[in-house]
Amino acid sequence: MFSGSFTAIVTPLKNNKVDYDSYKKIIEMQVAAGISGIVPCGSTGESATLSHEEHDEVIKKAVEFAQGRLKVIAGTGSNSTAEAIRLSKHAQEVGCDGVLLVAPYYNKPTQKGLYLHYKEVADSIEIPVVLYNIQGRSAVNIEPKTIAALAKDCQNIVAVKEASGSLDQMSQVKLLAPDIDLISGDDALTVPVMSIGGTGVISVLSNILPKVVADLVNAMANNEYEKAREIHFKWLPLIKAMFMETNPIPVKTAMSLMGLCSDEMRLPMCAMSGEHIENLKAILKSYNLI
Repeated sequence: MFSGSFTAIVTPLKNNKVDYDSYKKIIEMQVAAGISGIVPCGSTGESATLSHEEHDEVIKKAVEFAQGRLKVIAGTGSNSTAEAIRLSKHAQEVGCDGVLLVAPYYNKPTQKGLYLHYKEVADSIEIPVVLYNIQGRSAVNIEPKTIAALAKDCQNIVAVKEASGSLDQMSQVKLLAPDIDLISGDDALTVPVMSIGGTGVISVLSNILPKVVADLVNAMANNEYEKAREIHFKWLPLIKAMFMETNPIPVKTAMSLMGLCSDEMRLPMCAMSGEHIENLKAILKSYNLI
C-alpha cells in the first residue's frame, strides 16, 4: 500500500503564521524530485504547536498543492482518541491517501489501551492507517503483538512507521504481521530496515534532499545494494546532523540556509545554538549545498 520515499514535511512559518507560499514551493520541489509522498503535520511539521484550525488547513493545502502527483499521508494522531478521530475524518474529507497516527503521548496507555485507541480511530474512517511507533516522544512502545492484532482486526491498518530504533522489534513486527508495510522512521536506518522487508522511509532528510532519498529507496527496492550503500554512507554525516538538536530544529535551520523557507519555529522549539549552527554550515558547505 505505502512503499517508497515519503517526506515528513516541515510547516514553514513567517511572523508566527503558516507560510503557504513557501509550503507550496517545498511541495513542488518534492514532486520534481520523484518523492512518493508527503506527510504533513507530523513531528517534523510541528503539529504539537499548530492550532486545530491550522492543522486542518495545513493538511487541506497539502492535498491541494500535491494535485494527486504524490500521496498525502496526514498526521492525525493525538493523545485523545476523540480528537484523533476528528482529525482523521477531516483528512479523509479533504482527500488524503491515508493518516499517520502517533502513539498517544503523555497518557502512557497499556497495550490494551493502545489497541482500543487505534481500533476506534481506524473504524471511524475508510482510508488507510499508518501506525507511528516512537517511544522517545510518546513514552509508550507499541509492541509487535499489538501491531499484529491491529493489522489482523482492522482491514485499513496497513502500515507502521517504526522509529523505535530497534531492528529486533521491527523483525518481530514482520514475523508476526508479514503483510503490514514496515516503514523506516529514521533516515539512518532506511537501508537495514528495507533489508528485512521494509517498504521505504518517512524521511526528515528529504526536506532538503528529496532526490537523494528517492534514489536510495529506489536502489534498495531494485536490489541495487551496492548503490544504496554508496548513497547511505555518502550522506550519513548530513543525516546525523539533522538530529544534532531536536527535530525539526536542524532541518529548518538547513532549509533557511539553503533559501527554502524561514527557520522560524514556535516555542518551546527555539533557534539552533550558535555552535551547532556553525557545525551545520560546515557540513552543508562540504556537500556544496550552501
